[in-house]
Amino acid sequence: MPGYLEALVGEMEAAGRPKVRWLVGDVNMGWSFPVAKRLGIRVASFWPASMACLAIMLKIPKLIQDGVLDDKGWPVREETLQLAPGMPPLHTSLLSWNNAGAPEGQPIIYDLVCRNNKFSDLAEIVVTNSFQEAEAGAFKLFPDILPIGPLFADGAFQKPVGSFLPEDERCLRWLDARADGSVVYVAFGSMAIFDPRQFQELAEGLELTGRPFLWVVRPDFTPGLDMAWLQAFQRRVAGTGMIVSWCSQQQVRPCQTHNKLHTIEPLNFLNNTDVHDSVLFRQVLAHRAVACFVSHCGWNSTLEAVRNGVPVLCWPYFCDQFLDRSYVTDVWRTGLAVAPGEDGVVAKEEVRGKVDKVIGDAGFRKRAGWLKDAAAECVGEDGSSYKNFTRFVELLSE
Repeated sequence: MPGYLEALVGEMEAAGRPKVRWLVGDVNMGWSFPVAKRLGIRVASFWPASMACLAIMLKIPKLIQDGVLDDKGWPVREETLQLAPGMPPLHTSLLSWNNAGAPEGQPIIYDLVCRNNKFSDLAEIVVTNSFQEAEAGAFKLFPDILPIGPLFADGAFQKPVGSFLPEDERCLRWLDARADGSVVYVAFGSMAIFDPRQFQELAEGLELTGRPFLWVVRPDFTPGLDMAWLQAFQRRVAGTGMIVSWCSQQQVRPCQTHNKLHTIEPLNFLNNTDVHDSVLFRQVLAHRAVACFVSHCGWNSTLEAVRNGVPVLCWPYFCDQFLDRSYVTDVWRTGLAVAPGEDGVVAKEEVRGKVDKVIGDAGFRKRAGWLKDAAAECVGEDGSSYKNFTRFVELLSE
């Protein structure tokens, strides 16, 4: 990759385009920073996950020195780690680089993290998709790293941003027909995989709640699912639940091709339906009908819940999602987490009970509302994120 990047810059300049002055790179793409420096290009780095996650990564040498980790990144002691007051507690067995897949891949991920830590020193500025009030403890540890979030794409773009699959615009009309604060919104992002048994437990748990639910089920979410069972389940919940193959929680939009809805339907979840140009650009999580969000706790999803004041039922899958869960349950106290049984499966009774608790506890929504207001203040004019973003833009303009 470094060679290709260097060639790309050369081709751009050979074609008469202006000289590249800045490279803005994801911290996880740290290999690009030495290339930029070699070419006389200034570097700014962007961290897309929580500041707490980056802080733990940057503190790896200290954690080794303190005997918490060995030099391969594995925990020496089984304990709960908290780097500073106000930061989320995390058990040493749940560090992001040790939970990114099969154990045999851990050395590669850990080496990548350590190398990226060194490459970050080449950046003149580091910005992150977070805000001061959400992660005050982490930013106190690293005051030179600037929060510029929560970042989001609004209706001005008139198109979905970062979606992997076509979206089902029926979601919004379906939500419009539901009562305020009644719907359980369930989405596990673009990578989580459930085995058939866990899928069925979740499905039956949602059914047991007796509440309306909107559930995003990607085509590849559950390989090997019993289609006869699925069809029977769909018939039972037809009047209550809506299952779609993809629905951006950022926004819902009219399709641009012949005003028809195009979806991927390997499980025959959906029927194509007409949509109208009057469909508004609105966020699913901002809809008045949504009562709680059952989420894998990816950072973008977590911030979208924060920005819209929605309580969360946390169901982390891998990497930094366990840390994000800890923010929700232990620091912000805007939701709860599911507890798997001894067999590792989250039972349907657990799903029903936790959904009822999240929706039934007014304290979760009250604290979520406070965090929503804090986020809005940060990105508003004269807010801390607004000022940091302005500083960032001014630097890139030099």
